[in-house]
Amino acid sequence: MLYLALFISFFKIGLFGFGGGLAILSLIQMEVESHGWMSEQEFVDIVAVSQVTPGPIGINCATYVGYTTAGIWGSVVATTAIVLPSLIIMLSICRAYFWMNKRFANSPYFTQTLRMLRFTVLGLIAAAALLLIQPTTFIDTTSWIIFAFVAFFTILPNFIKKKEESRLSTFNFQLSTILSHPILLIVLAGIAGYLIYAPA
Repeated sequence: MLYLALFISFFKIGLFGFGGGLAILSLIQMEVESHGWMSEQEFVDIVAVSQVTPGPIGINCATYVGYTTAGIWGSVVATTAIVLPSLIIMLSICRAYFWMNKRFANSPYFTQTLRMLRFTVLGLIAAAALLLIQPTTFIDTTSWIIFAFVAFFTILPNFIKKKEESRLSTFNFQLSTILSHPILLIVLAGIAGYLIYAPA
């Protein structure tokens, strides 16, 4: 029965979780908390682990939730369930999309529809970010400073034009790209968290 509940829950998440990644965290949290599989703090910890491990965060979360709830087979069931809808849908509509793209490439309605979907995904990602801003994660001013530091260097390259002709601008862009590398930010944030919050 537990395996069936895991499968149904994560199949629904995979089916209705448009945008993937951070956009489906709110759906995962709703399902996890409604079934009482873990506490809010445990879910936040799993999200953090899912972020620093390789692979899509949604699949990582499904694997960890499944394992925490029902062991290895639970992780297999949850991971399969969250991937299955995307696999079925993409195999079904991939050819249709390319056909429509060729046929309606110049259609303003088709282009506008795709543009509106981008804004929807941005809203879902913003909702996921707000969902993670909890008293259990942002415990003091230092945690907010770490968050602001990582956020700043994540978006920094977007404010520096790539096609600047001056050597200084090119250097600035390359430097900002290196400093905003996700792996480097994860490592630095982990080191800062350990040095600041590790018990003496």
